[in-house]
Amino acid sequence: MKPENNEPTTELLGGMLDDFAKNWLAHDGLWFQAVEQKYGMEAAIECDREAWRIFTVIEAKRIMKRHGIEPGSGLAGLKKALGYRLYARLNRQEIIDETEHSFVFYMNACRVQTARERKGLDDFPCKSVGIVEYREFARTIDERITTECLACPPDDHPPEFHCAWRFMLGE
Repeated sequence: MKPENNEPTTELLGGMLDDFAKNWLAHDGLWFQAVEQKYGMEAAIECDREAWRIFTVIEAKRIMKRHGIEPGSGLAGLKKALGYRLYARLNRQEIIDETEHSFVFYMNACRVQTARERKGLDDFPCKSVGIVEYREFARTIDERITTECLACPPDDHPPEFHCAWRFMLGE
């Protein structure tokens, strides 16, 4: 795959990004399972929420710096940043504009949830973590953005998506 001049190809770099994202998610899942096995589900979710509270801000700031997204860049900045998250390499996502001041972000296919479906398991109850994750990510992009969970496991959801989040720009 590498050309003779030893420069990585676009295909190789894309594959490496996918591998990095999968490795990150695998580590996140294994960490969670280790805490769950030792301390139980409730403690694991509590720890996960706190880890995401910090990580999502770090991720947003790095994305902003790398891609020239200015603080206070509103919904346009958030849409752009969502496309650069590690999740975007692994999951099928969709953004639907509602109004000039809001859009809905759908996680149409979540790698974690689809793996559980294949194994015949119930959805992983990630709502309380997602609320912290998406709220803090959006607020890092623009503190005027508010986040509303429309559905996220353990909530019921249609087969078209695993979770849905409304982002609104306030004054």
